[in-house]
Amino acid sequence: MKETLQNLTMGQLLDQAIERHPDNDAIVYVDRDLRMTYKQFGDMVDRLARGLMSLGVQKGEKVAVWATNIPYWVALQFATAKIGAALLTVNTNYKSTELAYLLEQSETENLFLIDGYMDTDYLQTIYELVPELRNHKRGELKSARFPHLKRVFFLGQEKHRGMYALPEVMAMAPMTPAAEYEKRQAVLGCHDVVNMQYTSGTTGFPKGVMLTHYNIVNNGYWIGENQRFTSADRVCLPVPLFHCFGCVLGVLAIVNHGATMVILEKFDPVQVMTAVEQEKCTALYGVPTMFIAVLDHKLFDKFDFSSLRTGIMAGSPCPVHVMRQVIEKMYMSEITICYGLTEASPVITQTLPDDDIRKRTETVGRAMPHIEVKIVDPETGREMPPGKQGEVCCRGYNVMKGYYNMPEATHKTIDAGAWLHSGDLGVMDAEGYLSITGRHKDMIIRGGENVYPREIEEFLYSMDGIVDVQVAGVPSKKYGEEVGAFVVKKAGSDLTAEDIQDYCRGKISRYKIPRHIAFVDAYPMTASGKVQKYKLRKMSVDLFPGPDRIRVDG
Repeated sequence: MKETLQNLTMGQLLDQAIERHPDNDAIVYVDRDLRMTYKQFGDMVDRLARGLMSLGVQKGEKVAVWATNIPYWVALQFATAKIGAALLTVNTNYKSTELAYLLEQSETENLFLIDGYMDTDYLQTIYELVPELRNHKRGELKSARFPHLKRVFFLGQEKHRGMYALPEVMAMAPMTPAAEYEKRQAVLGCHDVVNMQYTSGTTGFPKGVMLTHYNIVNNGYWIGENQRFTSADRVCLPVPLFHCFGCVLGVLAIVNHGATMVILEKFDPVQVMTAVEQEKCTALYGVPTMFIAVLDHKLFDKFDFSSLRTGIMAGSPCPVHVMRQVIEKMYMSEITICYGLTEASPVITQTLPDDDIRKRTETVGRAMPHIEVKIVDPETGREMPPGKQGEVCCRGYNVMKGYYNMPEATHKTIDAGAWLHSGDLGVMDAEGYLSITGRHKDMIIRGGENVYPREIEEFLYSMDGIVDVQVAGVPSKKYGEEVGAFVVKKAGSDLTAEDIQDYCRGKISRYKIPRHIAFVDAYPMTASGKVQKYKLRKMSVDLFPGPDRIRVDG
């Protein structure tokens, strides 16, 4: 165990893993019988990195990746890091409006994409947003709407107009001499931005969180250390790589320890069970709904989980009965719980394998090594004593560099004392165990996906027939929370709930579309005129009755 923090870039971290464990499996995909050792994976990363350099990708450029967990995703994560570019992760559920905002705000120069996911055709989307792709020469793209965008790449073998196919990028590698590649790596520093992820708040649109090598290499190390990872561990990752859950808690915790990534392209309970059994996985990651889907599957008893030992459950609170089943039926006696946010690289606290079941369900653990955590009064900033609720704040190596091109928002989130304000409410006990009690921001967590009410409200304001709209979480047994919209209609409007859902389809991600819609005349307000969303949440139980509802107290 390292007592000090590592001053490594992600490229140096990978090189270190290759040197120590060249013949260990780095990546395995059970569904396509693909497996690569660390040495083989490193060779692929270097070819991809040199190919990107040959095409002109410079240090400091952003490289967006809009793809599911395909084999080249992780290679791209390290290839961009080795040439000093920042990987910008794009939510696979995004629709055209969301992608356009991200490309504009981030000033992205490069975009990698696959053909599509679920009901979204990525190729059609990008051709509609960037029609110039069809007639501009590759490498000479000039987009009227996205002036910074220089190159679009297709993450596959097929050729598409205006895009570089993956084999072409790899074939360009020899055009960048090894010496030039090494020279590029030599000028990189661990405090350079290497990863950008978009996250929202209650006060506006998504913000690009800038994370450095130092942030995420070290956070990954301690996440793995708290699960007692060694090079013998084999970790099943059915969580999306575009989330920190996948690319930091997963990839970087694993590479830090020379362990093996057993990656699924998307979550499927049967594929999870197959991967665990065939590869004798020792760890499994997921949000509570994923574990529930596995435990409740009719084929559960047909699979062997005895190789499992640890893993991470995160994203939303874990019910006690689910945790007991995971420990007893899935053999995950050392499973841990993590809490954090993207701005914190992301993990702030984690339970340890020795913590009892109460601590693993009622708390989110204690502060990670080298991270300070305190609870403050959100109004006065005064530190609260043990047992008293306040806003969760943290300070340490893990705090983001800032929001991209948003200095004012950065200063609101990171105070003069370098404390990151999470916006979450919590209570810390005398032993330092943290319990999350609510959200100062009104974020909804639907099955592990963060949904930001303001973003949906702003979108729905553009619909004819709506005077006002408030979005709040509706308690759900299956997802924890569902999106609820409370709408004030224009006088004489015949707007229906179905009209609103139809308006959303294809424009915003499916998980953001309100599942429950109520038409109201007014909202519960504070004396100062602020909408009381917690009251909307309580009202929702009576407004939207059903077997999936759970009663809200307080």
